[in-house]
Amino acid sequence: MKKTIATLLCAGLSAALLAGCGSSDSSAGAASSSSSGGTLTLNVYNWGEYISDGSEDSYDTVREFENWYQETYGQKVRVNYDTYASNEDMYAKLSAGAVSYDVVIPSDYMIARMASEGMLLPLDFGNIPNYAGIDDSFRGLFYDPDNLYTVPYAYGIVGVIYDANQVDEADAHGWELMWNEKYAGRTLQFNNPRDAFGTAMFKLGIDVNTTDKAEWDRAKDALMEQRPLRYGLVMDEIFNMMESGEAAIGPYYAGDYFTMADAQAEGVDLRFYYPEPTNYYIDAMCIPTCCQNKELAEIFINFMLSRDAAVANAEYTYYASPNRTVYTDPEYLDDLGEDTIAILYPGMESFQENFNRYAFRNLDAETLDYLNTLWENVKIN
Repeated sequence: MKKTIATLLCAGLSAALLAGCGSSDSSAGAASSSSSGGTLTLNVYNWGEYISDGSEDSYDTVREFENWYQETYGQKVRVNYDTYASNEDMYAKLSAGAVSYDVVIPSDYMIARMASEGMLLPLDFGNIPNYAGIDDSFRGLFYDPDNLYTVPYAYGIVGVIYDANQVDEADAHGWELMWNEKYAGRTLQFNNPRDAFGTAMFKLGIDVNTTDKAEWDRAKDALMEQRPLRYGLVMDEIFNMMESGEAAIGPYYAGDYFTMADAQAEGVDLRFYYPEPTNYYIDAMCIPTCCQNKELAEIFINFMLSRDAAVANAEYTYYASPNRTVYTDPEYLDDLGEDTIAILYPGMESFQENFNRYAFRNLDAETLDYLNTLWENVKIN
């Protein structure tokens, strides 16, 4: 669920993007290739900064795949890599039928919604032998109970990031910190409804998947109470604000904390903790019905699970990997160090239990509409 600045890594999306992805009736998804001048085209849609991209001498996953594919199959391939900032943005674009992609990497609850609406194609795991490396704890979960549509890519836990030079250590616990009046005007909040309401609901002890409108109202009231304390609603913007010390407190995803800490300015001392309870999530690779080359998409997914690509992506993003090839790799463990590993992989043996209990589920249409209405009120007011 990487949420950094959404940049287009490979400019010039092909005309295949115009095919649309609105329903399962699309003729796209056949194994026939989309090509231009003898070069295959693969359109990938992912979170921003959620793949090792060659910057600062890192492994360039897209370029390495293109080179590997040509060497292996004797055929050139071009990957058009586009990014989005939230699950909702991705869903809106695909459901509108405005674009076509071959591989997307949504979060669990959004995958469940897309599958229920016929927006995903079943995978041919014969083309994805590296799936064998995915730990059993990440199979058969609510968003894909029969393991038909997805290959887990990364997972994580939501926590609170704070600047120890602005926040008293004694206050740095629980979700209460985000409602602490001592830090009025220096606290950030998620600019998406599920995550923002999640912080309030976890604080109040409310089930984040409830259908009780009164409970959603309670969470909305808590967000309204927080409003005078907030510096702003943010997604991508949190990086610069926390790194520079412009803001002192912000909820975000564990992996991104390390990205911010690496870039923090002099005089900023970013730290991190997990409130209890909190959201657990999984992002997974899947193929939408608008896919133009399903077999190529599956080959790409398999490549993403290979040792070099999987380790490089995990190191670059600072997200925990469900791939045993990664989290048992001595070089990976040594490079990240014990302190980082302790945050990224806390109590892995209990992850599935916590995920089943605290992960966002696909809300029914009535509850989702109600949530969206409340969210608009929170933003407007």
